[in-house]
Amino acid sequence: MPKTIALILLLAFVTVAARGDESPLVVAPTPIDKAFARLYNFDFAGADAILEEHARIEPEDPLTYSVLAASYLFAEMYRLQILQTEFFAEDSNLSGDRERKPDPAVRARLFSALAQARQRAATRLAVKPNDRDALFAMCMSAGIETDYTAFVEGRRWRGLKIARQANQHAQKLLAMNPPFYDAHHTVGMIEYVVGSMPFFVRWFVRFDRVHGDKKAGIRDLTQVAEHGRYYRPFAKILLSVIYLREKQPQKAEQFLAELARDFPENPLIARELAKVRENLRRKNRS
Repeated sequence: MPKTIALILLLAFVTVAARGDESPLVVAPTPIDKAFARLYNFDFAGADAILEEHARIEPEDPLTYSVLAASYLFAEMYRLQILQTEFFAEDSNLSGDRERKPDPAVRARLFSALAQARQRAATRLAVKPNDRDALFAMCMSAGIETDYTAFVEGRRWRGLKIARQANQHAQKLLAMNPPFYDAHHTVGMIEYVVGSMPFFVRWFVRFDRVHGDKKAGIRDLTQVAEHGRYYRPFAKILLSVIYLREKQPQKAEQFLAELARDFPENPLIARELAKVRENLRRKNRS
């Protein structure tokens, strides 16, 4: 079962794109876009400052609070050394046996932000059931809680249960015309994770419209890497991890090189790229 939850890591925050019918190249950057850019550069304080200012100006925008929760999540995972590719590439790291000490103050801030995102999203959906940003905020919130529960707290089965909520919101986003491309991130990750489970475990872990097809999961994530707005970089991170798990380091190197180019301030991406390239050099020399 370790392989199962191997990659649920980014299942949530995972969670990316404002409008699936608009190319990220033609949409003027919003405060949410700018916060994501700081987040991918691991400038968590910078992302928080942008979001806090946006909350002051537009206090009812649910995405503000879901992205703020994502910033808290990734800062905590970085502190606990959970974000390295080795953690997700090796099943032994996913057993839950490794003792971690989550920061209770961070946990309180994260769940407060999630509650605010959900409350504001629910208010919008009560008036407009197909509000894309509200559904995406719900999807992201479920994903963030999934990742925190599964990876920070080590409660894997509880994390999978919460992931069903993320899948339900993602399926609604994908059913829209045009589809909400970043929702492919959640569905793709679930497809890959379920497809990595032992056959007998799949009988106990069911998701609507998910068949446990690893190749389909990779295709979903590739769509996000090509067309996503908020999660495009995140999809590339996940694909690099997946290709390392699938023993295709050349493909992982390509995605990491693109990420290092686009987010030069991120020290972790630079280190991961250097490690992959060194391993490839050793392999070529042998």
